[in-house]
Amino acid sequence: MKIGLRILLGYFLVVGLAAWFLLNVFMAEVKPGVRATQEDTLVGTAHMLAAVVAGDMRAGTLQSSGVLARLQDALRGTIRANVGGIDRHRLDYRVYITDARGIVLFDSEGRDVGKDYSRWNDVYLTLRGKYGARSTRSDPNDEDSTVMHVAAPILDQGQVIGVLTVAKPNASVQAFVERSQQTILRGGAVLLGLSLLIGLAVTSWLARALGKLMAYVSAVEAGRKVVLPALGKSEIGTLGRALEAMRARLEGKEYAEQLMHTLAHELKSPIAAIQASAELLQEEMPEQERRHFLGNIVSQNARQKQLIDKLLALVRVEQQQRLEATESVELHVLARQAGNDFAGALAAAGVTLEYADAPRDGNAGVDAGAGAATGAGALAGGAGVPGAGVPLLVRGDALLLRQALGNLLDNAIGFSPRGGVVRIALWRGTDDVGIEVCDQGPGVPAYAADRLFERFYSLPRPGGGKSTGLGLPFVREVAALHGGTVSVASAPGGGCCARLALPLPLAI
Repeated sequence: MKIGLRILLGYFLVVGLAAWFLLNVFMAEVKPGVRATQEDTLVGTAHMLAAVVAGDMRAGTLQSSGVLARLQDALRGTIRANVGGIDRHRLDYRVYITDARGIVLFDSEGRDVGKDYSRWNDVYLTLRGKYGARSTRSDPNDEDSTVMHVAAPILDQGQVIGVLTVAKPNASVQAFVERSQQTILRGGAVLLGLSLLIGLAVTSWLARALGKLMAYVSAVEAGRKVVLPALGKSEIGTLGRALEAMRARLEGKEYAEQLMHTLAHELKSPIAAIQASAELLQEEMPEQERRHFLGNIVSQNARQKQLIDKLLALVRVEQQQRLEATESVELHVLARQAGNDFAGALAAAGVTLEYADAPRDGNAGVDAGAGAATGAGALAGGAGVPGAGVPLLVRGDALLLRQALGNLLDNAIGFSPRGGVVRIALWRGTDDVGIEVCDQGPGVPAYAADRLFERFYSLPRPGGGKSTGLGLPFVREVAALHGGTVSVASAPGGGCCARLALPLPLAI
């Protein structure tokens, strides 16, 4: 179970239990509260009527009292009232009066006159100077048929000479109870719904932050270039920054160890060659051999310098997790600049540079009007460049892209036979845009296909010698910084093609 779902379930469980407890309390308190209000009303009504009939009770004229006759008519009549949205058509009161012995002298319903009520709690307690009330079912088999009875003493100079009881069915207020309960239930449902929405929002926020952190950790584990996402100043953000710092320290230590090991290994060969040549130069030898060994020292020293320079450039891009600043880069201009950078190398190698726009499906090819130039004239000023009027723009670091394209051109020139052709093709596909550099060399051997991007791995060139083995790893890192890819493979018609692709979301 995902942590976001766990948080949501835990939150909703706590809120649900709290809401359930509160709703139960409220629901349980509605009925007693309404009935307590009804009882309080009955208390006031009973005492008021007891005071009204006290004179007739003392005088013994209760049976002929006009008050009771009008009271009985009122209770039997009809009314029109709307109480809180509930219609009332009659008074649901019953009034009866007993003497000091508990014998019923008056009953508004006229059914129990003469009966002994002395054992009912309302009469029994009131005759003894206490608060008398009871709740009795009118139908023993129906728990909803309870009737509340509240009594008040009829006094004569402080002596209880009778009891007046006012009764009202609890069913008369049941509608108010049910309406209040329904209101509470609706409110509870709204509360739970809002709590769920809040829980979803909070969980989504936490899950999104944790998801970013997990994606970052997964990318680091996979060895991809990735920058710590913005996680705010919360505990998750603190954890992310701690992981980033730990990652930087561990990777830095491991990278330094690996770098020193590989650098020492690669420098052994030129150092040994220089050492051997220097020792031989200490002996007497013909001038031609002396020049040979001096040339060997110079070339090995140049190789060391090239190795160190390229290694420093590779270290810089490998440690860079994102582009610090980007600009609009026009790929046609970039290709012309790279061609101009290698004009001397092209002339020295006797290699021709051609430029072409590939078809829109991304398959490289030379248009019928593709221009060709050799040496310093290659692509200068854009002459003979098909499609040069249709700009291919990307966002990126122009210097890094130029260096990456230069590495691809350097490899293509180095593996091309004298009189061969190196072709630069710009293309735009459905999802990406980029540059393809192809040569007419021997292609990529099957045994080397999976190792081309290993640091310091290189293949012997047709003219002899090997490269530093750092050019393609540099191109791969630059492509990764731009969100793109680079691939190198043998071309179907012979030679080798290197493709640098940048995703279209970077294009403008």
